[in-house]
Amino acid sequence: MVYTMKIKPTKHERVYLSYLNNQKNILTENLTPGTRVYGEQLVTSENKEYRIWDPYRSKLAAALLLSENEIPPLIWKHVLYLGAASGTTVSHLSDIIKNDGYIYAVEFSPRSGRNLVKLAEERQNIVPIIDDARKPENYVGIVPIVDLIYQDVAQPDQTHILARNCQTFLKNGGYFILAVKTQSIDVTKTPKTVINEQVEILKNEYDLKILHIIDISTYQKAHSIIIGTNA
Repeated sequence: MVYTMKIKPTKHERVYLSYLNNQKNILTENLTPGTRVYGEQLVTSENKEYRIWDPYRSKLAAALLLSENEIPPLIWKHVLYLGAASGTTVSHLSDIIKNDGYIYAVEFSPRSGRNLVKLAEERQNIVPIIDDARKPENYVGIVPIVDLIYQDVAQPDQTHILARNCQTFLKNGGYFILAVKTQSIDVTKTPKTVINEQVEILKNEYDLKILHIIDISTYQKAHSIIIGTNA
């Protein structure tokens, strides 16, 4: 079913806000009207179709709902996405970027990668890369210098993976958004302790500047978002 409702703009261009059954929702305008990517709800407003961005399925959606003003701009010419999985969050970034740029989506799992490739066939601004995010040298000939790196890789060395890709691909003054699953790093420590340790790694080992930390555990257990820049 496609619902009709009033859509409001947010601080972020091409990211929208609505209320359905008294629940706040983040939405993006559907780049491929009539199609769903992961079973998300479709709504219409003024003859345009939008997709509700599920914060329980997307950590970026959770961060936008909880702390919209702390998220850096999402429309860029080049975005590198590490840990793209089947493309849930990638698809919403695809809605936002439209024809203004490309998302270079890296996924290690061949199974998820097949879904990602299928999604890229429907959305021409997605470039699927089935490879290991630990080895940015493998796709250095495919990915250009990018404006934004988004990472969602639940591995013990996830912070180092992000930093190495920043060193290779992030432009001077570019942004990164790191979704940290603290339990994948160390289950013996509190989430706050793990986050603080990752922040210190980014600052002291890689000379990256931290702008904001958003606790998204309301929607994603033991997860936080770290936002920063190499400026």
